Amino acid sequence: MRNVVLLLGACAFSCSLAAQAPAPDSFQPVATMKQLMLEIIHPASNEILLAVNRGGPESDWEWASVRRNAVTLAESGNLLMMRNRASDWVEESRSLVAAGSALYKAAEARDSKTLGSLTESLDRSCTSCHKRFRPTVFAPVK
Repeated sequence: MRNVVLLLGACAFSCSLAAQAPAPDSFQPVATMKQLMLEIIHPASNEILLAVNRGGPESDWEWASVRRNAVTLAESGNLLMMRNRASDWVEESRSLVAAGSALYKAAEARDSKTLGSLTESLDRSCTSCHKRFRPTVFAPVK
């Protein structure tokens, strides 16, 4: 009897999770990939890099800006995964999620040193993906 109760509970739990997840075809992208990059991802990464390279962030406003831009990057990785489920694309998108999440945690803790060191992982994430999917951006110099 106990096993039956556990089985019914597990089924009810998994059904409730399935009901919460929207069907993949219910997503309606508004922006193109280029627009996501130019309007969301690049400005967010640029703001973080500028804040660090200018010796900051220092003020509450600057820290809030870095947090906002870091979470934007992390969630942008999720947006990218919604558009393409190829394993190498997902791998690169997860790298952006990880970089953005780590940057957010450092900004939340107001840890300038860690934030500064994490800019390299952000740069690696962007560069790695662009080398794979936009190789003309990194064409060899002749």
